[in-house]
Amino acid sequence: MASSIDFTRGEVVHSADTRVTLYGVSWLQYETMLAWRGESPIPRYSYLDGVLEIMSPSFDHERIKSYIGRIVEAYALAVGIEFTPVGSWTLKHALSARGAEPDECYIIGEHVKERPDLVIEVIWTSGGIDKLEIYRGLGVREVWLVKNGAIAVHELVDGTYSERPRSVAFPGLDLALVVELVGEPTASAAQRKIAAWAVGVTSPLT
Repeated sequence: MASSIDFTRGEVVHSADTRVTLYGVSWLQYETMLAWRGESPIPRYSYLDGVLEIMSPSFDHERIKSYIGRIVEAYALAVGIEFTPVGSWTLKHALSARGAEPDECYIIGEHVKERPDLVIEVIWTSGGIDKLEIYRGLGVREVWLVKNGAIAVHELVDGTYSERPRSVAFPGLDLALVVELVGEPTASAAQRKIAAWAVGVTSPLT
């Protein structure tokens, strides 16, 4: 189930992502391109069974993913959930021929893990590689897809993603409110409002 509040979006948007898709790319070629790019955060690479997507996110894409990440972090701090943000951590698995670099991702709890517990992906420009199929093969427990003004939560159960009404990692978080707060003029304002809502001090929308 998706939590939906409209914000500017569309098939053709004012600030669209730049994306190139290559076919017939070997795993070695994929890893070579990662090495050539080095520590630069862009472009981001997604790989699935020989298909390589190279994406440079737009301003709007980056703003939305950053707002959502900062809101999630402010909520977790307010309610005492231990987490580690690991950003666009390069996740890959040669045997399943999958690799991805999320918009945002998090480890929940205090222990280092091989995979994040939560991945957040903003689908800002239509089309593109199947991110859920990549994360299924990588064994990521929870994925949020932010698309068309909504957050859809997908939980991995027995090797298949099922849509859920709320987050597994942050079950008390109102996802419709998260999307609404993306419309705040600054990320810091959105953080203050979600923190106030989380501790029950005041309505975040007043």
